[in-house]
Amino acid sequence: MVIVSGSCHFGLWFVNVNWSDDTVFHLKFSTIGVLGQVPLLIQKYCFGHYVDLTPLNSIATSTDSMYSKIFQRVREIPYGATTTYGEIARQVQTSPRVVGQAMSRNPTPIIIPCHRIIGAHNIGGFSFSIEIKKTLLAMEQQEIHRLNRKGKS
Repeated sequence: MVIVSGSCHFGLWFVNVNWSDDTVFHLKFSTIGVLGQVPLLIQKYCFGHYVDLTPLNSIATSTDSMYSKIFQRVREIPYGATTTYGEIARQVQTSPRVVGQAMSRNPTPIIIPCHRIIGAHNIGGFSFSIEIKKTLLAMEQQEIHRLNRKGKS
């Protein structure tokens, strides 16, 4: 197996990805990009298009651990939607704190859309930058709104 590294732009940031075939091993936001290819689905997502990322696998869901169960559930949150740490915790029978810990250790954000998890009374955290989380959520909402308008035309 050959692991490929590459970057694509997302606003002022780069999305650096380590991947092979249909599996993403690591994804991070950075101010510095690396030369190389990125899966087309991730490129389209970063350009603001509605994309179903489920064809891409995350290394984080490959075990039977509690974190893996949390990551699998978070993958099911639809594009443009959000849910709370508490709701995910209820669904996988753990505490919101454990969900937060799992999200802070998420090796493949976007593939496991941890930005879609919010607190009960605030936006919650994001390992890279709360501004990136806000931008991701706004981008998805804008695309959903655009698609809804287009569907009504």
